[in-house]
Parts: sequence; structure tokens; C-alpha cells
Amino acid sequence: MKTRLLFIIAILGLLAGAVSVYVYTVKVKPQPPLAINYNPYDTGIYATGIIESFQTNGSNVNIYPEVAGKVVKIFALDGQNVKQGDPLVAIDDSIQKATVAKDLAQARAALTLLEELKAQPRKEILDVSIAQLKSAQDQLAKLQKSYKLNPKSVSKNDLDNAINAANIAQKQYTLVKAGAWIYDIQNQESQYKAAVQAYWADKALLDKHIIKAAADGVVLRMAATIGNYISPQGVYDTYTQGMIPIATMGVVEPYLAVRCYVDEILVPHLPKPETLEAQMMIRGETNYAIPLEFIRMQPYTIPNIELSNEITERVDVRVLPIVFKFKKPIDINIFPGQLVDVYLKGKKVNGISGKGK
Repeated sequence: MKTRLLFIIAILGLLAGAVSVYVYTVKVKPQPPLAINYNPYDTGIYATGIIESFQTNGSNVNIYPEVAGKVVKIFALDGQNVKQGDPLVAIDDSIQKATVAKDLAQARAALTLLEELKAQPRKEILDVSIAQLKSAQDQLAKLQKSYKLNPKSVSKNDLDNAINAANIAQKQYTLVKAGAWIYDIQNQESQYKAAVQAYWADKALLDKHIIKAAADGVVLRMAATIGNYISPQGVYDTYTQGMIPIATMGVVEPYLAVRCYVDEILVPHLPKPETLEAQMMIRGETNYAIPLEFIRMQPYTIPNIELSNEITERVDVRVLPIVFKFKKPIDINIFPGQLVDVYLKGKKVNGISGKGK
């Protein structure tokens, strides 16, 4: 009886071991996602893409300030249409305003001194110089006349002093009449120009405290808020814990752009650009395909970190960026920054199919 029981236990143990081996060696297929985009082409090339505004350069416009400071006013909000040159954000400019006022005062003072030098000789100073010359000449004439009548009536020293005084008065009159020295005028002109340049430089810096729209378009995101400190590096984002542009602009009507990234393994199978055909699939919409129009291919592969902006990704995997455009549909929501699936193939040209069909 005990032998039979042990035999049964051994058989059960072997069966349990066999079942365990089967369970742990068979790969369980993952559950499919709720929505799967199908490949519209039999052997189309797949790429991940990101929606962008349709610009001449095919990307969104990221706006950074040229000066640092605290935001005191927001002129445009998310989704607002603006024209090139419209104000977006105002930075505290109280210190810069004081600097510009000081520069203006210095420039005006330099100009006043320059005009004073150019206006010389001053009439009042010239009249005094003429009077001093006449007085010295009269005094000399009196002494000379007395000396001729009686040489002993005037000492030789007094006569010599009167002659010297008349000569000095004559030279002083000539100097005053000549006006300001040309080198003094040129030096003051240089100081005035330097003061004016300093004023315009600081005035230009003051103007940069108002950040303006770089182009016509829509404010896709306004990251700056009143009280934020912003700098040429952007504004600190509490979610990503990094610096981001204070504003992002783009054009969303009537076209949008999609920048797709083709894995380097698939790059050799890409058709020629003139035969390239592509469709974009919206994630979550299995049967919604949008035809794309080829714009250009960036002839340089880059590390695969563009979509997530995570430098911790494997940067040894490289991708080739290709830019398309499409007319924005009215029956589905599509926004810049949205990830999509792109399928590419070569279309027929003169009856010949491109590679990737």
C-alpha cells in the first residue's frame, strides 16, 4: 500500500514538473492595444511622426527673450492669433529706463558743451579782451610819450613791463578771437557721439523688454506667467524640471506639417523623393488616414531622441527626418505636438513603381 502511494506521488510530481516547464517556457502573447493603425500599403515603411505648424522651415517658432527679468504683463494667451511685431510678454524695465534717462542726459550735456565750443569766441569775452588790449596799449603809449619828453621821468623797468603787458594783451586777444581749438572740438564731438551711441544701445536694450511675435500665427503655448523670472535660456517648467521657451508659435491654417523619423535600418528601402507617397494615421482612429504631401528630406541622420527629448534613450539608434504637409481636416482634432504613425511607399512614375511598394 505504501509502495503504491509513493508511486502515485512520484507520478504526480513528474506531471507537475512537466506542466511547470511548459508554463514557463511558452511565451504569452501580449494583449493587443485598443486601437491598431493598419498599414495602408502592402509593404509600406513605417515611421513615427510629430505634428508641427507649417512654417517655411517646417517647424514651430520657439521664442526666447534676449534679456532677463521678471514678467510684469502678458499680452497674448494660448490659442490667440497674433501678427508679426505684436507684443507677447513684458519684462520689468524700471532699471533699464533709469539707465536710458541717464544716457540721454549725458548726451544732451555733451551736445551743449560741443555747441558752446563751436560758438566761441563769446562776444562778451571778446569785448573784455579788446578792452584789456586797449588799456595795455594806452598805458604803453603814455609811458613812451613821457619817456620821449624826459627819459628820467619813467624808469626803464616800468617801460619794459608796459611793453610786455601790451604784447601779452595782444596775444590774449588773438587767442580769444580764434575761438575754441580744433582738437578740443573734435574731442568733444567724439564724446558726444559716444554718448549718443550709448543712449541708443541702452534704448535698444530697453525695447527688448517687450517680447514680440516673430511671425504671423497662433500662440501654441504661452509658458510665461506674471511674476515668473525669465532669461535667454527660457522659463523654468515645473513639470519637466527644465528650461523651455517662454512661448511657442506656429501656423495651423490651412496646413499643418508632420515630421516623421525613419529608422536607419529602413532608410536603404526608402523610395526616391519624387516617387514618395505617404499617409498619416491618427492614433486611436484605426480607419482614419490622411494623405501627405512631401516637402523635403533632411539628408542627415540624427540620434533618436527628438520625439521624447530624453537624452537617456539609446542614442546609437539614428533616424532620418522627412517633412510632409497636409490640409488640416475639419472633422477631427489634430494639434501640433501630437504623435502620429506615418506609412511611406513609392508611387508610380511613368508606369514604374518606386522602391518600397
